[in-house]
Amino acid sequence: MKRSAFRFTRVALAAALTAAMSSARADAVTDWNVKSGEVIAEAKMGTPPAVRVMALVQTAAYEAARGAGREASVEAAIAAAHRVVLAKLIPSQQAMVDNAYNAAIAPIAEGAAKAAGVAIGEKAAAAVLASRADDVVASESYRPYTTAGMYVPTSAAAVPQWGSRKPWNMSHAAQFRPGPPPALDSAKWASDYNEVRVLGAKASTARTAEQTDIARFWAGPSGTVQPPGHWNSIARGVADAQGNSLAQNARMMALLNIGMADALITAWDTKYAYSFVRPVTAIRNADNDGNPDTAADPAWSPLLTTPGHPSYMAAHSAVSATAATVLAEFYGNDSIAFTSSAEVAAGGQVITRTFNSFSQAAQEAGASRIYGGIHWSFDNEAGLEAGHSIGEFVSDNLLGPRGNSGNAGDHPGGVAAPQRAFSSALPSRSNADRFFSDAADDDLLD
Repeated sequence: MKRSAFRFTRVALAAALTAAMSSARADAVTDWNVKSGEVIAEAKMGTPPAVRVMALVQTAAYEAARGAGREASVEAAIAAAHRVVLAKLIPSQQAMVDNAYNAAIAPIAEGAAKAAGVAIGEKAAAAVLASRADDVVASESYRPYTTAGMYVPTSAAAVPQWGSRKPWNMSHAAQFRPGPPPALDSAKWASDYNEVRVLGAKASTARTAEQTDIARFWAGPSGTVQPPGHWNSIARGVADAQGNSLAQNARMMALLNIGMADALITAWDTKYAYSFVRPVTAIRNADNDGNPDTAADPAWSPLLTTPGHPSYMAAHSAVSATAATVLAEFYGNDSIAFTSSAEVAAGGQVITRTFNSFSQAAQEAGASRIYGGIHWSFDNEAGLEAGHSIGEFVSDNLLGPRGNSGNAGDHPGGVAAPQRAFSSALPSRSNADRFFSDAADDDLLD
């Protein structure tokens, strides 16, 4: 096997997230995972800041559960950790955070165990926040420039400085940065160009009804869950089906969100390192790319709204491959089937899809951006490969040994046997239809 930390929407997600959890057996970890999403949604945070918040709260929850021991209430510790982190990072939602905390803490019997749990949770949260105190970025100074093949903003540039944030697990933001995109005079460029021009057009007659559903399922427009939030929902559902303990959920959610946070840092580092053109710009101006095999279409429009940042690499692909790899490594098995639902629009049509494995879902998430006309195949390939490597790196280096067998009770910290998820790396692709044939916006994430 090759070896190599979401955008919550800008309007409230409480209904969508609560519905996603309704069939799951909640514990303090998964319950607060939902509550954190509600707080972030109410604050109308953009994708990268929301991912950072989730990585911080889930790490604090893990440390709180690990520190609770047998003499303290682990539920009180987890609640206190969330209150401290959320109130610190999202002070505008202090009342909402306090209400959630009071509701969570009230059923716990008064006494030494409750008091000890609160103290442990507060201490864990303070330590995690202190460890990220130097996670700051310079003020935004991005200035676009234009030449053939270069990204031209289609809306206000989305947090172009995010790639300079302090990584969670990587040694530096460019650790998993891929090589450059293909040259404009290459056969690869022409092939991927024509693929998106045909499959990704708003009025495409080549894209199947299922491919259109796939594009919309993963798109995450305003008022719905975007892929990283979607992956938290998937993780909760699988955790319930697998009968995870609280300790297992604490570790799994921390690994998942730390991994996705580093995936976004990698994606943004890559995007602004290469500043590669989006399909809507390239296809309308192909007469300037110097390639005889690309024909311009000045009236071309994509199925999905083009996000406000460069095309290469695809953040959807990187985040999804990271999440899929972390979950597969955690369970020691990629081939865990699950069903997931997503709204096409807030309060609107719901699409439900079933997957046979985590990697299948990640591959489909990547393909969705091609079907949607907002990414090239090489964007997706680079994102899947980088995300898989990040997921492996997180699983190898954070929060103890691989797998979940050492965390059967309420307190993380046992010894787990090494686990392996994929039999090989996620494959590269040259044809979206062939590679993803089995797969069945305020799009700031990707």
